Amino acid sequence: MIDLVKKVLLTGVGVAALSKEKIEELAKDLADKGKMTEKEGKALVDQLMQSSDEARQALQKQVEAKVQTVLEKMDLAKKSDLDALKLEIETLKNPEEKGDSEV
Repeated sequence: MIDLVKKVLLTGVGVAALSKEKIEELAKDLADKGKMTEKEGKALVDQLMQSSDEARQALQKQVEAKVQTVLEKMDLAKKSDLDALKLEIETLKNPEEKGDSEV
């Protein structure tokens, strides 16, 4: 029964969307109905919380990678590129600040 619950939660609902409160509520309900002991319920909560955290982290990495890919395809200037251009413009505007080496 516990394995079935784990599989349903991990595949059907999406463990990344589960909050600790919802997981604890589910475990308590199952314990109250006699489907598992309190110890099994706590173990289930711990395991599902770990799986939930891992799934969130994996999802975040995937989203960040996709965003980076999209930004690269858009060929946008990065902040460092803009900073370098600003510095170059300032240098061209004020050649005397570069030094007297060119005179």
